[in-house]
Amino acid sequence: MIDTVVLDLGNVLVRWEPHRPFIGRLPEADTAAFLTEFNFMAFNHLQDAGRSWADARADLSTTAPEHLPALDVYVEHFADTLAGPVPGSHDLVRDLHALGIRLLGLTNWSAETFHLAEHAAPAIGLLEEVLVSGEVGVAKPDPRMFALLTQRFGLRPESTVFADDSPANVAAGAAAGFDAVRFTSADGLRADLVARGVALPRT
Repeated sequence: MIDTVVLDLGNVLVRWEPHRPFIGRLPEADTAAFLTEFNFMAFNHLQDAGRSWADARADLSTTAPEHLPALDVYVEHFADTLAGPVPGSHDLVRDLHALGIRLLGLTNWSAETFHLAEHAAPAIGLLEEVLVSGEVGVAKPDPRMFALLTQRFGLRPESTVFADDSPANVAAGAAAGFDAVRFTSADGLRADLVARGVALPRT
């Protein structure tokens, strides 16, 4: 029986669109250079793993100073990356909460910007707690993240569904013993949970 559901946040509960802070603030060519030509995702993963934005700026000033203006815009307007709830996610979390299913979050997120999450997606406030990678200094898919999750919350992985939109994170969750599923939509996750015996209403 499933007694716990652990949810990723970005693009599971809250839409994360990293290009949005640059709209009307930075030339499109500079935005594209920062988000695609520059390895932004690897750079950002270090923030998820606990690096401060001040240290990130210092690192960038020596490795790729041409991107400092883009970084400054991104950090100053980070709230704009959060484009509201993922469709259907609030209703799914609400329904799980009503059933008494234990709800936790497991997110790769900078400790310095996580306070903005719940405002953008109020369903986050229905979770018992969220384990934030930037606060603990380790990020998915590192196995230590899942070990910490299990230990901190006293979980039984075999009765816990872990849902994430990243295939690498899903694979890591499965390797840690969780019933790990890839999130593609709230309706899809709802169907996955119903198939596992969770008595959710269908939409």
